[in-house]
Amino acid sequence: MQKFLIIFFFLFINPSNIRAEETNYFLSLKKNKVYVRYGPGKNYPIKYIYKKKFLPIKVIDKKDNFRRIIDHKKNSGWIHQIMLRKSNSLIILEEKIVFKKNSKFSKPLVKLEKGRLVIIKKCEISWCKIETDDYTGWIDTKNVWGI
Repeated sequence: MQKFLIIFFFLFINPSNIRAEETNYFLSLKKNKVYVRYGPGKNYPIKYIYKKKFLPIKVIDKKDNFRRIIDHKKNSGWIHQIMLRKSNSLIILEEKIVFKKNSKFSKPLVKLEKGRLVIIKKCEISWCKIETDDYTGWIDTKNVWGI
């Protein structure tokens, strides 16, 4: 009987599908005004307010409809999931050059300063096509926050 249960378990229940809820992934802010709270509920006081739409944040914990987040400056707190969206931006952590194509040998377009927020159009291996102000081009993904 025990052999039957073990065989049944491995045939019909795939242990690789049984896992803890995922954390440590990036999302971005949906609105220009997002409250960050001390705890996972609207009854917790507001810790601070983000005022930057598309700001990329990292989810480090979940509780009900709230996500515990951390930003590129190591600030953390809880945000209601309705204020978050799939990540579509990143922050430059050191000066970067935007290239016309996804190669360091292509034409350089502009230099971006540390701390700059850019919108991601698409990513390929270690390069992302980004958009910022009047420029669209490619940056390498080393030393960026958001992917």
